[in-house]
Amino acid sequence: MSRFAAVAAPVKRLFHDAFSSWLVLIRLMVPALIIVKVLDMLGGTEFLATLLGPIMGLVGLPAEVGIVWAAAMLTSIYTALVVFADLSPHIPLTIAQVSVLGTLILLAHSLPVEGAVARATGVAWRATLVIRLGGALVLGAILNVYYSATNSLQEPAVTLWQPEFSDPSLLAWALSQLKMLVMVFVIILGLMLLLRVLKAVGIERLMHKVLAPLLRVIGIGREATNVTIIGFTLGLSIGAGLLIREAQSGKLSRRDIFLVMAFLGLCHSIIEDTLLILLMGAHPSAIIWARLAFAIVVTALIARSGRLAPVPQQ
Repeated sequence: MSRFAAVAAPVKRLFHDAFSSWLVLIRLMVPALIIVKVLDMLGGTEFLATLLGPIMGLVGLPAEVGIVWAAAMLTSIYTALVVFADLSPHIPLTIAQVSVLGTLILLAHSLPVEGAVARATGVAWRATLVIRLGGALVLGAILNVYYSATNSLQEPAVTLWQPEFSDPSLLAWALSQLKMLVMVFVIILGLMLLLRVLKAVGIERLMHKVLAPLLRVIGIGREATNVTIIGFTLGLSIGAGLLIREAQSGKLSRRDIFLVMAFLGLCHSIIEDTLLILLMGAHPSAIIWARLAFAIVVTALIARSGRLAPVPQQ
């Protein structure tokens, strides 16, 4: 075999694997994105906000900010930021309240798209909604009680970002989604290359050893370490894209798949999503440490519940 062929073969295999994983996500994300856009244009966000209004009081928030969480759940965190920036001057909130709102958004956002991705791994819609919506409300209530009891973070929140004017046309929306989907492919390609390098130099094995105690606590097998790390740092869609591929290869058990998706549903994209919520004026105690601790505890409880550990049949 020539030197060129020796180099070309693994490169071709890398692109093939990345493209295959990307196609899986595209088939899931494109229909979900279109449905969400149609629902939003038909007033779905406002309707959801109306339903959420009475619930917001349970976590110490004014009913009016329900539309911020509704925008996040139905569309994305970015949309929620725009709605929040428009609303915040008229409804002053404390740092504690913004931290609670940010936590709700982090645990339950982009549900149509991320729920579809989770379903492709074998996790039923009802499980996704129970874990993420239920988890958001439980953690939000806990934080509200804590901040109120300790009288902490009661200073007025300061929003660190104001959105620029954006083109509301369908063409602009379609172009932005196309750019996002292309970027997803680039990220998947880079991740697969990184995983191959880490494996070749032995760092992958070191990561397994370092994370083994935590994964053992929350019941996730060592075979799922890589996808857990990827989803935790970069996002659920990216992590699930690789998880779907791993699941199809038979390397992961159905139990591990469910537990990984439960953990990532509660705590994913720890870098990007956290930075976005910090711009709202939220405090790291809620959106980083409380979220991570809550995800670990809930996943560990699920792992020890023989009833919930298996992946539900579709």
